[in-house]
Amino acid sequence: MAETLRIACLPAALLGLLAASHIALAQDRPVDLELLLAVDVSASIDAEEYILQRDGLAMAFRDPAVIAAIEGVPGGIAVALMQWGRDFQQRVVVGWTAVGDAASADRFARRVQAGPRQFIGKGTSISWAMGSAAQLFPDNGFVGRRRAIDISADGRNNSGTNPEHVRDQLVAQGYTINALAILNGDLTLDRYFETQVIGGPDSFVIAAKGFGDYARAIRLKLLREIMAPVAVLPATGDDDSG
Repeated sequence: MAETLRIACLPAALLGLLAASHIALAQDRPVDLELLLAVDVSASIDAEEYILQRDGLAMAFRDPAVIAAIEGVPGGIAVALMQWGRDFQQRVVVGWTAVGDAASADRFARRVQAGPRQFIGKGTSISWAMGSAAQLFPDNGFVGRRRAIDISADGRNNSGTNPEHVRDQLVAQGYTINALAILNGDLTLDRYFETQVIGGPDSFVIAAKGFGDYARAIRLKLLREIMAPVAVLPATGDDDSG
């Protein structure tokens, strides 16, 4: 998996190719959900707040209820972590990982905590984050009944194209985009995410009341994403994964 992504806000034609390329190969591992966690690490997030995000996410994967939810879906889940900031600032920190029980969830959590912060620069590009996230699904070694992109941020898009344009293209391909709004100054960020960012069947926003509330919010978000229907893949060729 490429560590640095150079293209994110993809034109419609290329996004269409991404959708067509999501065909199950013989060696692909079946899972219930492919989940890409896209975490904002732009300059608005200081060192302490970054640690609260990092450790809160790791804690969620060690939570007994989250582990039970993962064990309760056929094949478990495949999950990856990407950090992002402005345009051209997206990097995979933890590659695609199969998580099906407490041991594999703990291994993923340890990798989350060991991963260094990749960016600190100014600018928040949710649109680039979504476009980059979509590139990580084809040829990831898994084929899921559902695909979800999980955007976590404390600010609005201020770099790159409008996020709803990318959102609409990805939703048309069977992705669901959910969001975790960290209300750290912008107290209406959750409403912005509802109209500009999330999309797909059963998409939703969960609000964290500041970074100190992040661990609670991400736990609830993971439970809802794992247990509830997110998006059923459209049939592509001979692929019967949908």
